[in-house]
Amino acid sequence: MMREILITLYLTVFKVLFNIFKMFPLKNKVTFTVSFGDNSKYVYDEIRRKDIDVEVAVLYKGAAGSHFQECRDIDLIPFESGNLASFLKSIYHLATSKYIIIDNYFGFLAVTDFKEGTECIQLWHASGALKKFGLEDQSVKYRSKRAQERFLRVYDKFDKVIVGSDVMANIFMNAFNLPQERILRTGIPRTDFFYDERTQNQIIDTLIKENPVLKYKKKVLYAPTYRDNQLDEFKMELELDEMSRELGEDYVVLLRLHPAIKGTVDYSELYPGFVYNYSSSKYDINELLLIANYLITDYSSIPYEFSLLNKPMIFFAYDLEQYKKERGLMDNYEHTVPGPVVNHTKDIIALIKEDNFNLEEIKEYAAKWNRYSAGHSSENLVGYLFEKEAVISEGQRRTAL
Repeated sequence: MMREILITLYLTVFKVLFNIFKMFPLKNKVTFTVSFGDNSKYVYDEIRRKDIDVEVAVLYKGAAGSHFQECRDIDLIPFESGNLASFLKSIYHLATSKYIIIDNYFGFLAVTDFKEGTECIQLWHASGALKKFGLEDQSVKYRSKRAQERFLRVYDKFDKVIVGSDVMANIFMNAFNLPQERILRTGIPRTDFFYDERTQNQIIDTLIKENPVLKYKKKVLYAPTYRDNQLDEFKMELELDEMSRELGEDYVVLLRLHPAIKGTVDYSELYPGFVYNYSSSKYDINELLLIANYLITDYSSIPYEFSLLNKPMIFFAYDLEQYKKERGLMDNYEHTVPGPVVNHTKDIIALIKEDNFNLEEIKEYAAKWNRYSAGHSSENLVGYLFEKEAVISEGQRRTAL
């Protein structure tokens, strides 16, 4: 009850200020509102590469602003940080921008009546979905009617939702209650990285120069998703003692914890020379995917992009039934993921030693979930926004004449 009161109060203030700033002229401006930032940075880079004359503002939450720290021609503002000046500037940009690009659910959209000529693009932070979200999230049915109506108002503000596949298009339409016309099949901008061989080679060289052991040992990347009850104190279920004994001679573990996790033991100190912590926002997850030989994850969206590299993955779903009940997973999880599902570390060790993974299955998975992510996704989206050259509808690309 108190939560709803505070949300209503916040949105009321936001709406009043937004309507005041709406009196200012609409500007040829892009405002990115990000809680992840990587996709948006690819779009920004493409805008600048094409030398498009447009003002850019970035409203960021958490560490998402790190993607834009070196950009000198933007207004970079912490969003919902508690700072009054930043709060006012954020609302001003949202009220006066021709293009709004977001990468997550943002509740303020429930009360923002954008000017005519403004387009709001949902550039979701994942290429696919194992976890249920939006209206498919099981927790929604326990929220108040007011909250449910608010969610629908937010989703209705998405003029276009960017997808890399028809599968994800259907998921978005159900999760956000949107018609087919709101789906834009440009591909996911950050997947362009997987088609940029020059940049990949530079990144591999940089990572190896920083940590030479990566050149000589096989890399097992462990990237679990977060659990709501472990945000402040992460519990490592992977038995690193056993892995170190069995695999330590030829392998190292690269640890990538979810950015939502605030406190954890430094496992690189407990297992020196075997575990290396790459959880810092300094390291882009796709860069780690590039150098990894194997991926161990669970319910994360990382496999959708890792599959583009056609490398083995193992799904360590030790709490599968509990997670299904509490968070909700897409149907047939065990038969959907492109790799073995295991519950124990000993099974992971055996799979790595055996090294007999079905790479053809991974290739098919990549084609299914990345149909439109073919190396030109950033260009496609920027073309749609500013040049109307890329109009993607019903799974077919057309070039405007």
